[in-house]
Order: sequence, then C-alpha cells, then structure tokens
Amino acid sequence: MTDRAFLKLTGLLIGLWLVLPTLVIVPVSLNPRRSLAVSWSDWSLQWFQRFFDDPRWLDALTTSVVVAVQASVLATVLGTMAAFALERVTGKFRRVLDASIATPIVIPVILLGIGIYFAFLRWGLAGTTQGLVLAHAVTALPLVVHPVSAALSRYDRSLDRAASSLGAGAVARFYQVTLPMIAPGVLAGALFAFIWSFDEVVMAIFLSSPRQPTLPVLMFNSVTQSVDPTVAAASVLVLASSTVVVLLAMALSRKGARSG
Repeated sequence: MTDRAFLKLTGLLIGLWLVLPTLVIVPVSLNPRRSLAVSWSDWSLQWFQRFFDDPRWLDALTTSVVVAVQASVLATVLGTMAAFALERVTGKFRRVLDASIATPIVIPVILLGIGIYFAFLRWGLAGTTQGLVLAHAVTALPLVVHPVSAALSRYDRSLDRAASSLGAGAVARFYQVTLPMIAPGVLAGALFAFIWSFDEVVMAIFLSSPRQPTLPVLMFNSVTQSVDPTVAAASVLVLASSTVVVLLAMALSRKGARSG
C-alpha cells in the first residue's frame, strides 16, 4: 500500500468514526414507539409528521431561521470588512489581529455564553432576539473572515488599479470589480455563519427567550426534560440541512480560493 492510499484509508476511517454515531439518530427517528431507541422491525414517519404538525416545533424552527439569517448577514458584513482590514496589515500586528479574530472559536462556548449573558443583562439584551443575533454574529466572525481572506489572497489587484485608471471611484470599484471576484468566498462565509447560528445551542440557552426558544434549545429541552421522540426527527432534519449547507459552503470556499 502506497503512502497516498494509506492516508486516504486513514482519513476514510476517521471520517466514518466521526459520522456513524451521528447517523444512529436516523433509525431512532423511524421508531414507531415512544422511546429513543433503535428499532429494526418496523419503521414509521409519525415523528416527522408530528414535527410539522406541532406549532411548538414550527415556531422554534422559524425562530432559528430568523436568528440565523440576521446573524449571518451581520457576520458577513463585519467579517468581510475585517478581512479587507487584515489584507492591509502586515507584521506582528497582523498576527495579533488574526489571533483576536480567532478568539470566539478558541474559547469554550460555555465561557463565551456566560460572559455574554452577564454583559447583556446589564444592557437589557438578555432574553431578546436581538441579543442572540448579536452574540451569534460576533462568534461567527472567524467563519466569515477565513473564506473571504482566502478569496482576497487570490484577487488580482491590477483589476482594481485598471478600474481606478478608468475613473471608477472606490465604491464603484468594490461593487463592480472586487465583490464579484470574491463573491464565492463571501457567500461561503455567509453560509458557514448561518449554519453556525442555526445549530448553536449553548449561547441560545443563555440568551434566547423562554417564550421563543430556538430549535436546538427546544431539542435540548425535549431530551433533558421529557422523552419526546419528535426530537429524533428534528435531529435528522437539522443534520440533513446542515450537511447540505456545509457542503455548499465548502464548495464555494474552494471556488473563492481559486478565483482571482
């Protein structure tokens, strides 16, 4: 076996080790009995039907989508601006900025959640949709900065200079030249930010309103406070949608890194 084949096999085994435990939830969601157990004898889609028939689950899904859309838009704007700023900084200060931007994905989420919760209590944002959107947007910044920075690293600056020589202003150059070239990276960052916000549960537990829980919070409550197999169906739906969005974001990120 060649080294290349060995590495591929190792990567495949590691991937299966990580993915297979997650896929166990699929047969659990098809169990017709009211228990979170795997049943291979008979399957049913009743828990999926209950998910779409129960206003609690649909309201939680709507809340998650609304929060994720707003958080991803805010994170994309701020993250793109941060990526442009990083491109103009070199030396030790660049490394300091890189480390600062990466902070939200380095610090444990529980610590971020506690810190943001106490800060938002003083500002009146705890328990509000606006507070949760702001928290998710800030913590999703690294997920936007990375693909946008990758796209900018391949961007041909001569195009910007050519547009400037033709009389295009800074705003016109950005929207007509730069943005179309880095759009795959920006869209990838937006999708990563969306799925981060949509799936996030720890900060949502601290910051979301008890009357308007997000879907992950309702799923958490359904597991810890009662035995509701609907959570298995919800998990499958979240897993499927998250997988599609992440694969699309990865494809766009690679396209953005190659463009220029």
